[in-house]
Order: sequence, then structure tokens, then C-alpha cells
Amino acid sequence: MTSKERAVLKSIASSLDPVIIVGKGGITENVISETLNALRTRELIKGRVLENSLLSAREACEELSGATGAESVQAIGSKFVLYKENPDLPIEKRINLKSK
Repeated sequence: MTSKERAVLKSIASSLDPVIIVGKGGITENVISETLNALRTRELIKGRVLENSLLSAREACEELSGATGAESVQAIGSKFVLYKENPDLPIEKRINLKSK
């Protein structure tokens, strides 16, 4: 992913609410499953790591990106952003990185 594509994704993600929450249980099979489902329907998702978690946002982001095959876009504070292209989505719902 180029820095320009990453910048586009960061700007889109700034208005998103977190859909994945990582708590003290860490990255479980359930969290991975929910992340995969969210990526399938949205392509770009934001996650949040709770204060009682043993993981940092960067660690959670890297672990989830490895488990799901998604791109790690950014991790700042307690939040992180993941992107995974889904060619099965209708064209109007896809994020087009080429034209921006």
C-alpha cells in the first residue's frame, strides 16, 4: 500500500466509529471472526483497545491484520484502523483508492 492510499484511508476512517473492541481477553477467535465479518461488509474498519487489555492498539492491530489478511492502516492511542479489499461488494460500496 502506498503512502497516498494510506492517507486516503486515514481520512475516510477519521469519521468512523469503532466496530471492534478488544478487551482484557485479548484477541480471541470471536474477535477475529467479528473482524472478518466487518471487513467483508465494510472494507475499512476502526477498532478500539480497552484500558484493561494487556495489548496496545499497535499490537492488537498487527495481530488482527495477520489473522485476517487485512492491511494495518494506522494505530493511534487506543484506536486502530484495518483495511481489506472485498471485490465481491457492489461497486458503489467499494473504496476506490485508484481515483483519489
